[in-house]
Amino acid sequence: MRKLIAISSGILLLALSLAWWMNSRQPQPVELMPILTGQPEYCVTCHSDLPEISASHPVETFGCVSCHGGERLALDADLAHSTMRGGANPSDLSVAEISCGGSSCHTGSEADDRDHIQRVMTSVQSTYAGAIANIRYTFGAQTDLTAHQGINAITDERTQTGITALEIFNPTLESNPMIQKFGEECFTCHINAVPREGESYTRQTGCAACHSTEQHQLTTAISYTQCNTCHNRGNYDLRTMTFVERTDHLTNRLEEYYQPIAQFTQCEYTLDCVDCHTRSEVMGDGDLHSNQKDIQYVQCKTCHGTLTELPLTKTLTDPNDIAFRMAFLKPVVDLKLGDTILVTEQGEPLWNTRVLPDGTYEMIGKATKQKFNFRPVMGTACEQKPNEQESHFCHECHAVER
Repeated sequence: MRKLIAISSGILLLALSLAWWMNSRQPQPVELMPILTGQPEYCVTCHSDLPEISASHPVETFGCVSCHGGERLALDADLAHSTMRGGANPSDLSVAEISCGGSSCHTGSEADDRDHIQRVMTSVQSTYAGAIANIRYTFGAQTDLTAHQGINAITDERTQTGITALEIFNPTLESNPMIQKFGEECFTCHINAVPREGESYTRQTGCAACHSTEQHQLTTAISYTQCNTCHNRGNYDLRTMTFVERTDHLTNRLEEYYQPIAQFTQCEYTLDCVDCHTRSEVMGDGDLHSNQKDIQYVQCKTCHGTLTELPLTKTLTDPNDIAFRMAFLKPVVDLKLGDTILVTEQGEPLWNTRVLPDGTYEMIGKATKQKFNFRPVMGTACEQKPNEQESHFCHECHAVER
């Protein structure tokens, strides 16, 4: 009997020791109480080494779960991650409305400039509608170049373009083998798609395709190299419906920025894409469009004006002007009330510009913080014709020779 008691006691002691050892290996809970939710979460117990995702998303305010999902009180990694949205990327468009949405965040009203997700979802970057329409028209599957199909089915009841909806494009239902191959070979650039293999194509999906250049870091200072993960890596051969990667050896910014066949001016490769192309052009304006040309409108004259007209400007008199919010999110320039900035013909503020007292202009690079001074065309010896104001006419004289 004594022997049985001794064995039982030994087993109990061993079990207690094992339980203590296993418990000692568990991380000690580190509680985070986000201001927005007021609910404790233990994510930082294991993820304390992650950098702040962005200045506008402080972890003390948002926490982790409001964006990422997951089991906020779990200490076991598998359980904690079991209900995360979008895997490690809550900005993937399949979950973005839940993760990034809300009237105070990115699915608010258009008037408050909070309709980011609506704009992205209807943009040509997301729908790929222009490419689909062109291929289907080329091979006789539709009678015009108007977009009828997109990557996902989507509606736009407030459309200004006349396109109220897109059906989902399903290449397996197409009878033409070239359209079928297009669906197989050419679907890696729109922001819903997993990118091609290779360091040159490294990006995430959804909002993070543009706004995340590193793990767990969001940015609005988007370098042209981030744009190049989709753009400027090669061309599609429409005879074989395959992607032909660039083979030239890139040694400097000029060669990396533009392909050899392109025409460009010095400012176009010295600046970054986001210094010229506006939010509406890149993220979309909330309407469905048939192609990129319909949404892209910034020209050389937007900043330089013409021989007869100065570029459009706006003096900042309202402290709630969207230009101040944009300057806060990209702290490259200290805008003040009374500053005069350039605006596009659509009224979008080019908030990183300023009109200087001598009548010239200043631009601060959004990604590089480099300062550029430039002057208007008016008053110069430019011989551009009044009816030839598109950028390609400027290229005739100002294009850089390689």
